[in-house]
Amino acid sequence: MSTSHPEHALDRLEDRLARLPLRERKKLRTRRAIQDHALRLFTEQGYDQTTVEQIAAAAEISPSTFFRYFPTKEDVVVTDEYDPIMAEIFRDQPPELSTVEALRATLREILPQMLDEDLEVINTRLRLTAEVPALRSRTFESMREGTAAMLCEAVGARVGRPPTDREVQAFTWAVIGVMQAAMYQWIDGDATAHDMPDLIDRNLDFLSRGCRF
Repeated sequence: MSTSHPEHALDRLEDRLARLPLRERKKLRTRRAIQDHALRLFTEQGYDQTTVEQIAAAAEISPSTFFRYFPTKEDVVVTDEYDPIMAEIFRDQPPELSTVEALRATLREILPQMLDEDLEVINTRLRLTAEVPALRSRTFESMREGTAAMLCEAVGARVGRPPTDREVQAFTWAVIGVMQAAMYQWIDGDATAHDMPDLIDRNLDFLSRGCRF
């Protein structure tokens, strides 16, 4: 998959965020500010050496406010705001596309934009996930609670089945699996964050072909 995209693509991502309700936009801004301070401290002094109290002090909030936005210290690394936007783009895909092709088109649109806007943040998050075992574990749980739940809802709506349908869930977890595989291919290889869209797309293509070698 090429990571090239039209010049207006980043504006589209910003426009989608701008269409969120004001309260949600304010929450996102606060959450991003906390995350930025946390990632800076993790980079400067190490993940294990950085406390929630230090992050809260840097962000000028109380520790209790930190936990209103992030249930755990790990969540400040693994959380982002893109799942609702991904769901919206997926819903906008032409109905004649298969479900997996609609998902590939969605990721071809959103991933390069994410890299344009948040390359440094994404690189830091991926590096920390590679280095800190607790973050690898929490990343999986976060995907289960967030991305997987979102995909079950979106895929179910597209195919006319409830999100609890076993085949909807099986498809969703297959997708999560190939996305996880791309992350580990990045962690264990010499790819950069810019290569992640290609890694994920190739894995989804393999899935769409029935995982036939």
